[in-house]
Amino acid sequence: MLRHNADMFSPGCDRADPDALREICAIIAARAERTAVEGPWQSGSFAALASHGALAGFIPADCGGTAAGEAALLELLAAVAERCLTTALAVSQWAAGCRIIAGGDARLRAARLPALASGTETTTVGISQLSTSRRHLGTAALTATSTGSAWRLDGLCPWVTGADASDTLVVGGAAPDGRAVFFVVPRESPGLSIAPPLHMLALSGSRTSSVTFDGVVVEDAITPREGGVRTGGLATTALALGATRAAVNIVAAEAAARPALAAAAEGLQTEAEAAWARLLAATAAEAGDRDRLRADANGLVVRAAQAALTATKGAGFVTGHPAERLVRESLFFLVWSCPQAVSTAVLCDLAGLDRAS
Repeated sequence: MLRHNADMFSPGCDRADPDALREICAIIAARAERTAVEGPWQSGSFAALASHGALAGFIPADCGGTAAGEAALLELLAAVAERCLTTALAVSQWAAGCRIIAGGDARLRAARLPALASGTETTTVGISQLSTSRRHLGTAALTATSTGSAWRLDGLCPWVTGADASDTLVVGGAAPDGRAVFFVVPRESPGLSIAPPLHMLALSGSRTSSVTFDGVVVEDAITPREGGVRTGGLATTALALGATRAAVNIVAAEAAARPALAAAAEGLQTEAEAAWARLLAATAAEAGDRDRLRADANGLVVRAAQAALTATKGAGFVTGHPAERLVRESLFFLVWSCPQAVSTAVLCDLAGLDRAS
């Protein structure tokens, strides 16, 4: 029986309702194999999140949501990632789009956010070109030109999760003066073309595509708040730690039958718990060591997945084994929305160099 959409979060709460969280996690886990192939929109995982009130927690209270606290939302993202990283990725991109819309004017917020909170409409985000993807080329991948009463979009969003499964795309373009401007673009807009989903090393079920804009006309523009746009952040770290938990669980299960693995399982568990405590502490700080935390989480999820593979031996090397999947999925964090500081730190770790050098 589906829950009413207020059950997951009470307004402004710092923790998800434990019963609702367990129930939705069980549903996500049961549908994970199908989701990995079809995506959470087709498997029903996204609809289940909406019906349990999980999506409403990301939406302001005056726009049909319950405005849960950041710690509660990170807890949800990590729990979903532990069961199905494909679903967690889709939710994180949906949430990023909602956050940008919430920064728009009252009319846009009222027109878009209530339907997103209830799950009757879906959205996603295409903003990596503003901060990480293709920045080295020196020219804007997606340009936004004012035509007086509207804007014209031309160019490319190279990475858009669930583009062909979402009703709208929240995208960021560069204005002639260099400013970043956001737009909510209906998927069926004339001039918008969605490429077939990419076949990736992992998470192909996220239906990530490139989207081309050829004179797409939109009316509503959203000017980013002070500080500009930043991809990744604490949500990305929460997903990495959720995936880490899945890998640690495998090592712990193997250690139950093979005591020689107990020290490794305990060490990884302790490290994962310490990283989670740092993540929760970071919710109270505007900056702090967020990039360092992200780099540490990236390294941890890769190591934990490799530990799971080592613990399961040959069985884990067979396609379809949970350890095999976790190894592939862990590598996603090395390329997903990594600011230069994070990429540099990870490369230093992989090369055995001091990060400060």
